[in-house]
Amino acid sequence: MNFYVRPIFSQQTSESKDYKKLGSSNLFFNTIEIISRNKKKINKKFIKLKDIRSLEKKEFKEVSRQIKEITIPRKKIASIKFDNPKIMGILNVTPDSFSDGGKFNDLDKSTKYVAQMIKDGADIIDIGGESTRPGATTISATKEISRIIPTIKKIKNKNKKIIISLDTRKPEVMKVGIENNIDIINDVSGLRYSNKSIDIIKQNKIPFVLMHSIKNPKTMQSNIDYDDVLLDVYDFFKKKIALCESKRIDKKSIILDPGIGFGKTVKQNLNLITNIALLHSLGCPVLFGSSRKSFIGKLHKNALEEKRIGGSIATVIHALNQGVQIFRVHDVFETSQAIKIYKKL
Repeated sequence: MNFYVRPIFSQQTSESKDYKKLGSSNLFFNTIEIISRNKKKINKKFIKLKDIRSLEKKEFKEVSRQIKEITIPRKKIASIKFDNPKIMGILNVTPDSFSDGGKFNDLDKSTKYVAQMIKDGADIIDIGGESTRPGATTISATKEISRIIPTIKKIKNKNKKIIISLDTRKPEVMKVGIENNIDIINDVSGLRYSNKSIDIIKQNKIPFVLMHSIKNPKTMQSNIDYDDVLLDVYDFFKKKIALCESKRIDKKSIILDPGIGFGKTVKQNLNLITNIALLHSLGCPVLFGSSRKSFIGKLHKNALEEKRIGGSIATVIHALNQGVQIFRVHDVFETSQAIKIYKKL
C-alpha cells in the first residue's frame, strides 16, 4: 500500500497549532487529502491535521513523514530563494522549437531578447539548443553545443548575476555548459536519456531540474498510458530522487517539473495541474511549465501559440495558489505583472 499526501491550502495567514505552512512560503493548510493505492485500487479521503493520530500506525507514520517534507523550508538553489515565486524565461536558440523556433537563433537577437526578459522580470534564463516539441528528432551533441555556447558566453559576459539554466538531456552538452558557468541543468528526459548524466551532475555538484517524461519527443504523444497520471508522476519522482540519493546527490539540489504536455493528454494535463500540490510532499521545489502548451489551444479551439497567453496565465495563477515556486514561461512581462497584481489582491 502506498500513501500520498496533498495539502489543501486555505486563506489562513499565520501559523498556529492547527495550521502548518508550506516550506518557505506564505501558504497554510490544516487539511490534507490522503490518497492510498494498492496495485490499481485507489482510495481518497480528506482529514484535518489535528485528526491524523486517528490513522492506523503504518498510515500515520507515512503521512507524518510527508507532512514534514511539505513544511520543511526549501534551501536556496543556485542563489534562488523560494520565499517568493520565480520566473524562468524561455530562450530557444533553435530553428524549430515550439512557439519561438527560429526567432532567436541569431546571437544578437538572442542576447537582446535576454536583456528584455531580465528587464521584464525574469529571475532565470532557460537556454535550449535542441527542440523537444512533440515529434521533434534528436540532433547531435556537437550541433547543440554550437548553438548554445556563444549565447551563454555573451549573456554571462553582460549579465554576470543572471542565473542560467541549460535545457538539455545530453551529458556531453551538460559538461560543456558547466565549463561555461551555467548554474542549473534542466533535463527534460528526467535522467533517462543517458546514464552518464547523473554522473556529470554528481561530479560537478550542480543543481538540476528533474522533469517527468516517459518517451522521447518524437514518440511521446503516441500510445499514452498511465494507471493514474498523478500518482505515476509522483512515483517516477520518488524513484529518481532515491536513485540520486543512492549516488550521494543532495536532494536539496533537485527541482521537480511534472512535464506538462510531455506525453500527456489534455485530461491528464488538467489532472496534474489541478492536483500539483501533491508534489510538495516529496520535499523539493516545484517548477511549472504550461506556457502556450497545446492543451490550452485544444480547450479554447485555438491553434496559434501566441494566442494562448491568457490560458497560460490562468494556469500560472492556479499553480501559484498551489505553492509552485518556479514558472517557466515565454511571456515574462505578462506573467510577472499577473503575479504581482494577484499577490497585491
